Amino acid sequence: MVESVSTEVKLIIFELKGKEYAIPVNDVRSIEKIMHITRIPNIAPFVKGVINLRGVVTPIIDLRRRFDLEELAHTDQTRIIIIAIEDMEVGLIVDAANDVVDVDSGDFEPAPEVVGGQEVDYISGVVKVDKRLLILVNLERVFDREELKKYARSEL
Repeated sequence: MVESVSTEVKLIIFELKGKEYAIPVNDVRSIEKIMHITRIPNIAPFVKGVINLRGVVTPIIDLRRRFDLEELAHTDQTRIIIIAIEDMEVGLIVDAANDVVDVDSGDFEPAPEVVGGQEVDYISGVVKVDKRLLILVNLERVFDREELKKYARSEL
């Protein structure tokens, strides 16, 4: 009998420009409503600034800018997903955070090579859930760690 190496993974689904993306729930610390973001001069255009979240200065990335999508005014649905990568917390601005699903990791497929646009650099694959196609985001590639580290611990 052959054992399957796939495991069940919980994913948080979020939306950008009508497409559904997903990241592992284990990387998410919290999901917050949009709040005041303090801008920082001379920083990468996709970094909106920082927020003070429960006493922790957290850099905020606009995923629309990072994926080279047009900017959109924030709505009641706009969320900041706080993620943790290694020793650092970062916030991601998304159009909406929709759902949490359980997916078998064996169902993950590599990202199609024909996908156009900047976002392909940050995609680790896709997965089908019912009739939905979720785009799996590679969080390590979304941001420049050294750039963000400069602001993560600085004082406001």
